[in-house]
Amino acid sequence: MPVLSTHVIITDNSQQCTDRGLAEFYDKLHIKHFMSLVEHPQTNGQAEAANKVILDELKKRLGPAKGKWSEELLEVLWAYRCTPQSTTQETLYILTHGTEAMISVEIGEPSLRRQTLDLDLNRESLLIGLDLINKFRDKAKIREEACKIQATKRCNSKVKPKNFQKADLV
Repeated sequence: MPVLSTHVIITDNSQQCTDRGLAEFYDKLHIKHFMSLVEHPQTNGQAEAANKVILDELKKRLGPAKGKWSEELLEVLWAYRCTPQSTTQETLYILTHGTEAMISVEIGEPSLRRQTLDLDLNRESLLIGLDLINKFRDKAKIREEACKIQATKRCNSKVKPKNFQKADLV
């Protein structure tokens, strides 16, 4: 019985993403590889927007010492993943793991959340956690759709209808 692929990677058509060795690597791991096209900006825009935010934050932190970006990158990525996004009002961390991130200070000096956390993860609590992740994701999806509808309305409100007749120069 063949193993079904449960993972998908979407990349652009750049040379490093269409490499034969990379395709073989994906096949071994049973990962489907799809390439986005320029005609489908919805697959490209989100990554570019995230990269812009990350680069802006790196520039703020580094100032004139631009050569040390690799030392700051992990902290910037952590901050990005733990900051509520404007469209979903949730952090990327909570949408991935179903719980807020815990900083290292909370481990040494337990907060109320840490004290009430049930560390005995049995099957029932795992199922509850999975259910919570789905609820967070559903709420985030609804907020994201509402944000898209608002943006569409705002954009369409500036559109002025024009009527054209046959033989009009456009």
